[in-house]
Amino acid sequence: MPHSVSPPAAPPEQAGPAPAGRDTAPAGGPAQTGQVALTAVVIDDHVLFRSGLRCMLENAGIQVAGEASTAEAGLALVQRNSPDVAILEPRLPRMHGQTAIRRLAEARPQTSVLVLTASAVERDLTSAVLAGACCFLLKDASAAEIELGVRAAARGETMVSPRMASAFVDRLRRDRAQPRDARLAELSHREREVLRLVATGKDNAAIADELVISPYTVRNHVSNILLKLNAENRIQAAVCAVRNALV
Repeated sequence: MPHSVSPPAAPPEQAGPAPAGRDTAPAGGPAQTGQVALTAVVIDDHVLFRSGLRCMLENAGIQVAGEASTAEAGLALVQRNSPDVAILEPRLPRMHGQTAIRRLAEARPQTSVLVLTASAVERDLTSAVLAGACCFLLKDASAAEIELGVRAAARGETMVSPRMASAFVDRLRRDRAQPRDARLAELSHREREVLRLVATGKDNAAIADELVISPYTVRNHVSNILLKLNAENRIQAAVCAVRNALV
């Protein structure tokens, strides 16, 4: 796992491909033939990690629309380039990670936030989820896992590093003593079934197979669940399910 290092001072932002270490504009990464490439921005103050991640993503057919070394520069990239996913290291100077995630969500709600961090502290995961991140991966994840996470985030789905997920669920189960959430009473029986499966980490296709309904119907149920629970994403809905002993 890479150690956090202080990057050299970043030169002014420039358009087109640029050496690692700059806050860069779109590089026009390769897209798969006949498909619209997913776009992402990388916000991380570790220059070498940012450069390697960019190379890995572009080799996977994910276009990197820009990279930044600060949260402020990352926000500007998201507003200017409208990426599908913002990949964020929340431990950045001058802006707390939870604040950065919230501001990213406010700047462009259609952009999903994937936290990619060296921190394996459970409270960082909790803070990220409550702020609106939909995926949380550790930097020791494989290239394939990171690619899957970016694609899941672009679809609005959830992915959490297994090591963190178990600690997260244990923490939520310890918190079950708090009063039951009254919003659960608004869910239909079928929506409760879907929520229970969402909380176990199943995607829409797996839920459809288990309940013998179409993925389109599952998607509608999930949308209704998020609306009724006032949840921004599937992780927040799963948190509600675990805290209220649905799983």
